Amino acid sequence: MPFIAHISWRDVVDVLVVAFVAYRILVGFRGTRALQMLVGVGILVLASVVARRLELRGTQWLLDTIWSFWVVVLVVLFQPELRRSLERLAPDRLLQAIAVGARAARAHVVDEIVSAADALVSRRIGGLIVVERSAGLRQYAELGVSLDAHVSADLLVSLFIPASPLHDGAVLVEGDRINAAGCFLPLSRASHVGRTLGTRHRAALGVTEETDAVAVVVSEETGHISLAVDGRIESIDDPEALNLRLDQLLGGAPAPPSSRLPGRVRRLLARHSDPA
Repeated sequence: MPFIAHISWRDVVDVLVVAFVAYRILVGFRGTRALQMLVGVGILVLASVVARRLELRGTQWLLDTIWSFWVVVLVVLFQPELRRSLERLAPDRLLQAIAVGARAARAHVVDEIVSAADALVSRRIGGLIVVERSAGLRQYAELGVSLDAHVSADLLVSLFIPASPLHDGAVLVEGDRINAAGCFLPLSRASHVGRTLGTRHRAALGVTEETDAVAVVVSEETGHISLAVDGRIESIDDPEALNLRLDQLLGGAPAPPSSRLPGRVRRLLARHSDPA
């Protein structure tokens, strides 16, 4: 075939790079409302090509007018997904190690959060604790009550007691301190999220869809612990499993052998989660 002789290694690399970028975009948008909007953009592109071929001047002028500001439109529509993708390009492990501090401090934070979650479960009190990693949560902290207190299980439990005026909101943990309480978080917009999910679970999914934070959720109806990360819900069997998982996510411990995971930490899609 004569055309194969004109293909250079640069052409092959170029095709592979484009295919990889397209694949990553589709994977990143999978299960979100952005995928539906991406399909709509593809339809507009196809309509523009057809209008040019058929010389439909009116339609072509209308589509050209739309595409004259398409960059701004895409940035507005896909702002959460673009921000999350750019955050993942950053050297988050290094930044996380600097921000969170020594391993002993991280272990203390994990222990206090696990103790608080265990106490909330035993009392059937709902709770939502969001732990900041590399992406800042200031925009959400500003909607709550600033505390700037050391992380302690007693304080966390007291914030979620029904008599507390802050019990309905989320508690934000930054480093080894409780940054704010009573915070309102964005609810998940993912299309796969079922209607059975409670507000706390949807809020936990929402903040982990837009940031790399980790959210611990305690259901007041079932007394069950769930953990949200990267826009997914993980069902946690017991406090020990929660401690193990938080250590992994916050950089406090290496990942355990896979033989220790089944039956203790099960990753579930949000539609299979317990209601809050």
